[in-house]
Amino acid sequence: MERDTYKGYDLWGHAIAQQAELLTPKRYAGGGTIIRGNKLICTSGVLELFDSEEAQYAGLAWARAWVDTHG
Repeated sequence: MERDTYKGYDLWGHAIAQQAELLTPKRYAGGGTIIRGNKLICTSGVLELFDSEEAQYAGLAWARAWVDTHG
């Protein structure tokens, strides 16, 4: 997980390991979470599957965009 603070919100980017079968390469589901003052504001669900843990940065980008349009 990667954390960032943006415009008064705590943002979390997630890279959740996914593996359909034993012999397939590991992939990561990217997602984001937005928190303000210990209150959960919004979560993205799975945004997309990625080949690396860079998926967490997609979650942070989603969270920043959410704050820009809703915050």
